[in-house]
Amino acid sequence: MNAPILIVEDEVKLAELMRDYLNQVGYEVAILHRGDEVLPWLESNQARLMLLDLMLPGLDGLSVCRQVLRRSNLPIIMVTARVEEVDRLLGLELGADDYICKPFSPREVCARVNAVLRRLENPVESPTQDKLEIDEGKHEVRAGGQSLELTAVEFRLLATMARRPGQVFSRNQLMDTIYTDQRHVSERTIDSHIKKLRKKLEQLPLTENPIRSIYGVGYKFD
Repeated sequence: MNAPILIVEDEVKLAELMRDYLNQVGYEVAILHRGDEVLPWLESNQARLMLLDLMLPGLDGLSVCRQVLRRSNLPIIMVTARVEEVDRLLGLELGADDYICKPFSPREVCARVNAVLRRLENPVESPTQDKLEIDEGKHEVRAGGQSLELTAVEFRLLATMARRPGQVFSRNQLMDTIYTDQRHVSERTIDSHIKKLRKKLEQLPLTENPIRSIYGVGYKFD
């Protein structure tokens, strides 16, 4: 059995409605109603994707998103009824993969879930690097028949940026995403990891290195 879609939503009827529609298109579903239940649940269960409401009892959705992505690359679709949060979520600065505004059609939820999983569960191909493939499921990076050995931190760095080609990531955003604990690291640590990652990517038969430095801001994947 495939890992379920995890719905984290305090409106019981809405959560059950989303579950019913996702069940109809073939997904297994698990439901939680509190934000502070998510991490304990994930410690003993796997999820394929999480639909995460912004306003939750116990722990708000943004805090849950931060905590989860420090520990994993779980795909997350944020759900919000707060229009003032849309610009923030559009930036997806937390690393979430998409957002949906309430009220919404349950069919829209199914379509968004399908789109995110289709994008992330297949190898990511850079638009400007035709042969670069990042397979998150197998933890592999390949190009031209060659594979590349990366550390866990290097792979998370590359996968995080490749999910959002063209988006500029600050060093703080990258630190929040790639470290699974609360350790204190400096911006120089991120620069060091990026330098090593770029050097390793040069071993592959690519026309140019896909990681670009944006002076005074951070890094992006092209």
